[in-house]
Amino acid sequence: MLTTTTRREFFALSGGAALGCASGTVWAQQSMPVRAIPSTGETLPIIGLGSTRPVTAIAEDGPDRVEAVVRALVEHGGRVVDTWPRNADNDRAFGRIISAPDLRDELFVTINLDQGGQAGIDQFHQTLDRYNRDSIDLVNVGSLIDLDIRWPSLKAWKEMGQARYIGVTAAQATLYDRLESFLQSETPDFVEINYSVTEREAELRLLPMLADRGIAVLISRPFMNGAYFERLEDQPLPAWTADFECRSWAQFSLQYILANPNISCVLTETTNPAHMTENALTASKPVPNADARRRMREFIDAA
Repeated sequence: MLTTTTRREFFALSGGAALGCASGTVWAQQSMPVRAIPSTGETLPIIGLGSTRPVTAIAEDGPDRVEAVVRALVEHGGRVVDTWPRNADNDRAFGRIISAPDLRDELFVTINLDQGGQAGIDQFHQTLDRYNRDSIDLVNVGSLIDLDIRWPSLKAWKEMGQARYIGVTAAQATLYDRLESFLQSETPDFVEINYSVTEREAELRLLPMLADRGIAVLISRPFMNGAYFERLEDQPLPAWTADFECRSWAQFSLQYILANPNISCVLTETTNPAHMTENALTASKPVPNADARRRMREFIDAA
């Protein structure tokens, strides 16, 4: 027998948990499993928010829905909000959300800089201002852009206390060679890479290296920016996924990723607070064993 649960059905079955966040209801914060940052031992909850799409949506939909997504994450024990500054008005609006008195100290905020030269330095200081912060938890060189010039700036900001951690992002396999070359001479606190049950190039190549080097790993594109759901929308979940309490395609990918203990946090991207709730609740589910992960890979490859 094959079973599947859509995101809408999951939300109904969960009792409409995200509505409390969307309506402003204050609840006791739930816990979420955490993993340690190797360089310091500080822990992070294992599900976070990749906020590029939500912040971009502020221009059309306003800030309320994005705030509801952030609150859904926090109410279920999440902290990590990964940002990619782009637009001054959107960034200021998002800065007001993440600086709310009851959220400000709850969040672990990252920024990914995508400008080269002086523009990258300006982008960092503008983001500090727009986010109303003296320091950012994690500053990344986005997509390794202008890395040789930018990396010394990040190290200086960390030394001055303007960045608690520093790292780089490489969200496509074509960047892996450059990333590996960089890691031969530098040890960032974090590396953010793409990885999922569908995009598995990092599985044998990068993830073991990062674990050996003691580098924290953030995961982007767990759903391939939505293409994953389009690919599987007409497919029911196999019955054997019930063995690890999987009830949706979102959980299928997240549970596969979280089965790797060396991954610090998975950044899920959504503009829907109900979906954020589903993603956050996945953190407490069992992870598939090696045999189940093999079956998951085979299923995806044949889909």
